[in-house]
Amino acid sequence: MNNFKAGIYKQQLEYKSFLPNKINHEFKLDDKDILLLLEKAVFYLGQLEAFSQFTPDIDLFIKMHIYKEATLSGKIEGTQTTMDEAVSPKEAVLPEKRDDWQEVQNYIKAINFAQEELKTLPISLRLICKIHEILLSGVRGEHKNPGEIRKSQNWIGGSSLKDAFFIPPHFQDLPDLLSDLEKFWHNEELQIPILIKVAIFHYQFETLHPFCDGNGRMGRLLIPLMLISKNIISKPSLYISSFFEKNKGSYYDSLTVVRNSNNIKQWIKFFLTGIIETSENGQNTLKNIITYKEKIDTSILQLGSKATSAKELIRYMFAKPILNIGMAAENLNCSFGKASALIQNLINLNIIKERTNGARNRYFELNGYLDLFK
Repeated sequence: MNNFKAGIYKQQLEYKSFLPNKINHEFKLDDKDILLLLEKAVFYLGQLEAFSQFTPDIDLFIKMHIYKEATLSGKIEGTQTTMDEAVSPKEAVLPEKRDDWQEVQNYIKAINFAQEELKTLPISLRLICKIHEILLSGVRGEHKNPGEIRKSQNWIGGSSLKDAFFIPPHFQDLPDLLSDLEKFWHNEELQIPILIKVAIFHYQFETLHPFCDGNGRMGRLLIPLMLISKNIISKPSLYISSFFEKNKGSYYDSLTVVRNSNNIKQWIKFFLTGIIETSENGQNTLKNIITYKEKIDTSILQLGSKATSAKELIRYMFAKPILNIGMAAENLNCSFGKASALIQNLINLNIIKERTNGARNRYFELNGYLDLFK
């Protein structure tokens, strides 16, 4: 990796775009710090996967992991949706915040769609374009050719090409570079550990910036999907955007350092550190959920004959932690009055709380559960 060359700046008509070198070749791992971080990252990621395998109702909790990943990935791009808003029905979100809310919902739709597609399709440019189309449907960027590789020059930072912070490769160079990226991912002859391969892929994808918009979200969304495709994890339990958002400056700096000084080792160390921290946090969240669920189950026993319905409602709220009485009644297949009474029982036990202060359209939240993801 000491001999890694990121690429060159290529003169266009009135600007210079960055032309990255191809990556479908062997990378020699000769850095002890990277090897130690890699060992630790594999260990913590393995622990997260093992813990998720033995957690009851894991699919309910994974939905919240996806909400968190979607919310934080959007936040990196300037979306202002909070975790509370992300899990709320659209009607409970302020009108001025619904565009940001929709971006988060699109991210969730995209990753859920991709998980299903991965059962029959490999990670490929075709699949990436399908995911990107969902990601930008009906939100900012919907007029920038969702699902299509760009046929114009884009840039990062600044107001135009004249003052841009970074100018990705010219669109005419993209077909060859994207083909190389796809071959790199599927080249089984390369003796490169999967986590290192994902790190290099992410760097190259963000450098190519192959779409007119949504490249950051798309690149981050691919990280858990690539790990799923290689059976490193079975579900998107990793919310690495949490680490990227917390270290936003370092995230962009680490990518920039590769292009400016060929130091890909710095980026890989940063990426592996993110895998370690995120895996550890994800495992701790699952542990806290189990403890929380046990506490809730014990409290619900006080409701006697209503305990079964209460458990069913709480189980529903593990996937949708903010609801109204109508949603509760529909889920329980009972009358509005019975659902309202049950919710009041759960409020009295301090299991849920009202978040609308007696307003006409009342919403309730499983607040202790939500707090575990904040």
